[in-house]
This record gives sequence, structure tokens and C-alpha cells, in this order.
Amino acid sequence: MPRGLRVRASSPQVEGGREVVNRRTSGWRFLDLRELWTYRELVYFLTWRDVKVRYKQTAIGVAWAVLQPLAMMVVFTLLFGKLAKVPSGGVPYPLFALAALLPWQLFSRTILESTNSLVTNQQLLARVYFPRISVPLATTLAATVDFAVAAGLLAILMAVYRVAPTPAIMWLPAFVLLLLITALGVGFWLSALNVEYRDVMYIVPFLNQFWFFLTPVVYPGGWVPAQWRVLYGLNPMTGVVEGFRWALLGIGEGPSYMLAVSVLVAICLFVSGIIWFRQRERIFVDAIGSGGR
Repeated sequence: MPRGLRVRASSPQVEGGREVVNRRTSGWRFLDLRELWTYRELVYFLTWRDVKVRYKQTAIGVAWAVLQPLAMMVVFTLLFGKLAKVPSGGVPYPLFALAALLPWQLFSRTILESTNSLVTNQQLLARVYFPRISVPLATTLAATVDFAVAAGLLAILMAVYRVAPTPAIMWLPAFVLLLLITALGVGFWLSALNVEYRDVMYIVPFLNQFWFFLTPVVYPGGWVPAQWRVLYGLNPMTGVVEGFRWALLGIGEGPSYMLAVSVLVAICLFVSGIIWFRQRERIFVDAIGSGGR
């Protein structure tokens, strides 16, 4: 049992020479970083479990993390780069597409898997106390493993096309952070909502597809008229994708009003997601047991 994990019981128990006590949350608090740090081993366990389950009994294992964006890059290059002649800012279209596909796939996987993460772990939620926010957090961290592996493909492709990173690459960690904040914020909202309203799990795939076309993954953000750029930035993934291309390839738009709007929306999603999650977590076990609404 990870350090600090406490069994849900009506009275204290003794396990391994120490007292194991029950604790039920009441009301809500903002994210408790000290408590989350105490349960860091559990977060690691859940993350590693998700990674292993994803590739269990697969013939090529983690190589799927590379094949998926590679296959999508090839399809997009043929359809949009060759046939539709979508401009790519002077860089080869495969690089143009892959630089956007990497952050998008991390975000897409996070929202799809976070939505059902609490329901999937209902037995664990019912038996032990731990910060419930650890579950969607672990889902996001597991997705970053695929992201890190697939980033190697982008590095190889940049070497093949002899495209060197620009000095703006120093901004890349900031855009990765923006990506994680966005993914976590949406994941917190959807996972908490899905506990009470199981319709959410059926809506999310459509939301994912709709969100994809609102994000400049296969087309440049410059296609959007100037007067609509700030409004377009309300989609935080617009700032993420444009930022990745700018930092890695030197194309697209760097720091701007549109990016500022994306950052503001991402922070609002993250903070409001935590507040909503923490407010509703005290009824998670009962709602899951009753099958939601």
C-alpha cells in the first residue's frame, strides 16, 4: 500500500504496526499541495498502472506512441499538404502537422480518458481515502509518457528535413506547461461531471472532434482574419498549437494578444476545474454507487 494511504472504515484499524484511519471530506478546499505530495507514491502507482495497462499484451508496446501520430501525419500530409495545398509557413508540411499533432494528442487522450477515470476506479474510491484529484492527474501524467516518446519522432524528422530549432525554443517549456494546465483543467471538469451525469462520457468524443477542427492542427492559424484572432484565442489549444510551431519551427504567431487570451482561458479552466472537482468530490462514492443520474 502506498505511503499515507488510509483505509475507509468505521473505526481505526492497525496495519503494519501503524494506525489506519478513515477520513471523509467535508465541504471543499482548494488544491491541497501538501496532501497531494503526501500521496505522491499513489499518484506514481496510478500513472504507472495506466501506462502498463495501455500497452499490456501489445506486440510492439510503447511504439504505438510513435505510430499513431506518424500515421496521422502521413494522412494529413497527403490530404491537406499534397491535395488541398494548405500552406505550411515555409516548412515541410509533415513537420507543420506533427508539431501540432503532438500537443493535440496529449490533450485529446487526457480528456477522453479522464472523463471515465473516476468511474473506472470506483472500487478504489470506495475502499480507501486519498485525494480524488489524483486519479485524473495520473491519467494526464500517463499521457505525457506517450507525448515524450513521440517527441523523439519530431526531433528525428527535424533532423531529416534539416530544420534547426530557433532561439524561441527556450519558450517551449512554457507552452508545455500551458498544454498541461489546459488538459488538467478540462479533465477535472469532465471527470467530476461524468460521476453524476453519465451522458458526459458519450458527449466527449463529439466534443473532441469538434474541438479538433476549431484548433489549427491541419491548417495555419493565420487563416483566421485579424479581427477574429482574439476571439479565436478563447480556444486555449489555439495558443498551445501556435506556440509549439513558433517555438520549434519559427513559424506562426508567438507572444500576442491571442496567446494572452488562450493563457487566461487555460488558467480559468484549471482553477475553476479544481474548485468544481473539490466541491463535488465528497459525493463521488455515493454517486458512482448509484450509477449517476
